[in-house]
Formats: sequence, structure tokens, C-alpha cells
Amino acid sequence: MKIFVTGGTGFIGKHLVRRLSQTEHEIVCLVRETSDIRALQDANVGLVRGDVTDKDSLLKGMAGCDWVVNLANLFEFWVPNRKAYQEVNVEGTRNVMEAAIATGSLKIVHVSTAAVFGNAKWPVTEASEMGPKCFSEYARTKREGDLVVWELYQHKQLPVVMVYPGAVVGPDDPKAAGRYFRNLVLGMMPAQVLTGSVFPWVHVADVAEAILLVLETEGNIGETYLLVAENLTFGDINRILSDISGRTLPRLALPDSLTIAGAFFFTWLANLTKRPPVLDMSIDQMRLMRHGLRADGSKANTDLGLSYRPIRSALEEVVQQLVPSEPHSGGA
Repeated sequence: MKIFVTGGTGFIGKHLVRRLSQTEHEIVCLVRETSDIRALQDANVGLVRGDVTDKDSLLKGMAGCDWVVNLANLFEFWVPNRKAYQEVNVEGTRNVMEAAIATGSLKIVHVSTAAVFGNAKWPVTEASEMGPKCFSEYARTKREGDLVVWELYQHKQLPVVMVYPGAVVGPDDPKAAGRYFRNLVLGMMPAQVLTGSVFPWVHVADVAEAILLVLETEGNIGETYLLVAENLTFGDINRILSDISGRTLPRLALPDSLTIAGAFFFTWLANLTKRPPVLDMSIDQMRLMRHGLRADGSKANTDLGLSYRPIRSALEEVVQQLVPSEPHSGGA
């Protein structure tokens, strides 16, 4: 099959393209003029210049493709122009789906996020109702984009399957989780925050594998899959990173109330200076971390045969990349 991928130069996208390149499928990636395409060139894939905000480029890229994977999104918890969330996560999603319908795509995998469930009742499953509140503009606009997808599924017969990854962990992550791990392991984090908050985690390689399994599984149009290997607190994550790296954790643990107050201040300062908040202390990110989420990813295992890797293995890969010259065998 010929597969069209948006977001192929992103964190999950690079791992997905690498996995797809190991199959007999033909791959075409949408790339922006400013994208770093070196990883895609190594994977020997076709490239189409464009953007999800440019529907004509999508129509051109999808022509002749059988399947579509939509990974493109604006995933940050602070940006200088908040309108960009709507432009990419909602209108960009609409453009991708409408182009897929127009070009006769047989299946679309839309990659959402477990964060869209907001303050839903725990543990979240695929059958759960969305909570009335999202904790970040990223999650809110991703949810709105998902509603566009389901509207087209119901009224325009869009052949879509949706996946909801938890917090994705692995090497080469330039986004929030990767920066958090880097700051902690390299001693740049003066204090631990929100250590009691639980969150669903998944290895990036498992997300890539799940997308491939969804594409190759017949009869699953309209299905949804949460991708979650383990539910761990941020304190658990910190201790695992410390054990692997041999680095001592910060002794100071900020109270949640002080963390949130600090996030308000650093977000105000970021909005004033148009520079990202110090140590990613944005109010959107801290609110999401404080509330947390517990989710069940067993359906992907049962229905798709996805075998989840332990999160520790993903964190070992992260640490090896951050401090490659040191042994990382863990505890005694």
C-alpha cells in the first residue's frame, strides 16, 4: 500500500517512518519548507512540500495514496501566538480529512492524545465520556479537531481509526517530556514538582507499531485505541531516571500550590517577553501534570496484538542518549 504521512519529521513521525520503511509499503511524507528532512532521506521515502494549513498541498500529496496517517499537530504548552493551536490542530485536521475524502483514501489513522479526555472519570477507556474540562489549549484544540474527524466519519463516511497515546517516551524527543527528562538527568531542575500526579505512559516505538497494526488490521474503521503501557506518577518516573543514570534527584519538592503559583508567574513573564517559560513552567503544562490521568491501554493489546515495552526501557534509551559515555545498568 502507498501511505501518506503528515508530521513525519516530528518525534513520533520519525519513529513511524523508520518502522514503515521496514515493510513493503511505499511512504510519502508531507514536509514543510523549514522541516529537517535528514531522517526521512535516510528512510528513502517520497517527499511532498506543503503544510496541513495548505489544502492544495495535501490533495497533491495524497493523490494515488491508499492510506493516510495524520500526525501533524501543534504540541507545545506555550506558544507566542495561541491562534496557531486552532489553525493547526483544528483547521489543519479538517484539511487533512477533507483531502483524504476527496482523494479516495481507504483508511486514515488520526493520532490524537489521551489528554483530550480531560477530567474524565478514571480509569479512562475507549468507552469513557470526555470530561467537561481540558487542562491545556493544546488538549482543547486536539479535542475540537477530533470532533471534526468524527463529524466527517458520521456524515461523509470518512474511513478513520483514531488512536490516543498517553505521554510518549523515547529518544530524540525535543518536546515537553524529552525536555523534562533532560532537565532532570542533567541536573538543571532545582526541585521536583507534582511528584504524586499519575499519568499514562507509552514507548514511542509502541506508538509506531500500533499505527502500523491499525493500518494493516481489517474491519476496524470507526474504532478507537488508547495506547498506554503503564500508569506511573512523576515521582516514579523521577526515581527510575535517577536509578538508571546514577544522578541524585533534587532534594527539594515544591508543594503543588507553589508550583501552580510559579507557573502563573512564568507564563505571565513568557507572554510579556515572547520567550518560553523557564524550565517549561507554563500554566497549561503544570495544570495538566497536576490533574494527571489514569488510562487503560489493554484494547490495543487484545484487538491489535500490540505488546507494550516497559517504560523503564524507554527511559534507558533516553538516558543513554543524554549521557552516552556512562554506564546505565541501574540499581545493584
